[in-house]
Amino acid sequence: MLLRTLAEREQITESALVRQLLQVMLRRSAMEGFPKLDGLEKASRDARLSIRLAPADRTLLSARATARGMASATYVSVLVRSHLRSLAPLPREELSALKRSVAELGAIGRNLNQIARAANQGARPTGPGREDLKAMLRVAEGLRDHFKALLRANERCWLQGYAETSH
Repeated sequence: MLLRTLAEREQITESALVRQLLQVMLRRSAMEGFPKLDGLEKASRDARLSIRLAPADRTLLSARATARGMASATYVSVLVRSHLRSLAPLPREELSALKRSVAELGAIGRNLNQIARAANQGARPTGPGREDLKAMLRVAEGLRDHFKALLRANERCWLQGYAETSH
């Protein structure tokens, strides 16, 4: 309403008034110097974004976030970041558990290599017998297959979230 009144008083269109106001502001900013980029980056980094969700979508969001052990806002933040950067992220807890398991598998593999080296050099390895070694191999292969399936499911979960929201 104020914009229209001012434009009528100056006998120009609202668009022309807005253009003039922008020109004045840009000239003044140029004379005073533009704000430093560091300040702008910090301000935008601390900025918050608010969104509105339908109740059914809010329920789905809450369920997915809870399943991943995350707060809803954190889940949305990770989801948006992963979508923008084409990532399929694992939450910190899942990634940590996978890293620990891989380290354990590495230790088992080193032990098996030592036993195999001793057997190949003609020494009589002490420790697990043939059947025990076969069982360890089955466990290692099962864990490998489980990890692969977990990683595929993780990627599918993130991509599914994109597919459901890309209308």
